[in-house]
Amino acid sequence: MTTAELLAEGELTVRGRVREASNAVLLCDVAYEGRTASCVYKPVAGERPLWDFPDGTLAQREVAAYEVSEATGWGLVPTTVLREGPYGEGMCQLWIEPVPGAELLALVDAEEPGDGWKAVGFAEVGEGRTALLVHADDERLRRLAVLDAVINNADRKGGHLLPTPEGRLYGIDHGVTFNAENKLRTLLWGWAGEKLTPEALDALGRLRQALDGALGLRLGELITAAELDATRARVTDLLTTGRHPEPSGEWPAIPWPPV
Repeated sequence: MTTAELLAEGELTVRGRVREASNAVLLCDVAYEGRTASCVYKPVAGERPLWDFPDGTLAQREVAAYEVSEATGWGLVPTTVLREGPYGEGMCQLWIEPVPGAELLALVDAEEPGDGWKAVGFAEVGEGRTALLVHADDERLRRLAVLDAVINNADRKGGHLLPTPEGRLYGIDHGVTFNAENKLRTLLWGWAGEKLTPEALDALGRLRQALDGALGLRLGELITAAELDATRARVTDLLTTGRHPEPSGEWPAIPWPPV
């Protein structure tokens, strides 16, 4: 039995609610044929309307982000499915328990990042003081920055980065993605304008092929035709330029709050 089958077919038992989330996020147990796991269930009925995304589509976008992540071969998004649950249709995602205290982001009292860090920009920290926001110069984060550019992630915050004891890194909360307009907002701007790695170019090449095949058909069930065309265009642009995107200046580049 695969994890996707467990999440899609298992019986969901709600254990509690993540109170700080803006939409309904329910922590659940899922059980099927003797196998159990912890998961997050986000019912469509609990989604808060947004001015720039169609109502009732965030769950589908979360699943679409998982599908794209799998097509890159990087496995950056926890297994995510669309299913019926106790409160109607919603997305169900494997719960990931992160390593506490893992340093991927920091504010430093300096003009330049130190070794092993990439600069994002200066942030106000109160009393007229500023500090330099930095993120780790980590290949796992760099892959996630590429994925976010493809899915047009409008909300890559620090709290959405989950490093595991096994050394993997997952990204979560992908409801505000795949907009046909450029909405990229992220804390992972440290590589902006730099050349993409050969690994990233290979992954993007596979993704472009997949978008013209089974992946494109699957995404067509989850996002609009215009959003799918825009996704293909973003992949093509990344392959053409061979570089990480830079802030457009037409949209706030940093999500708020950043954590």
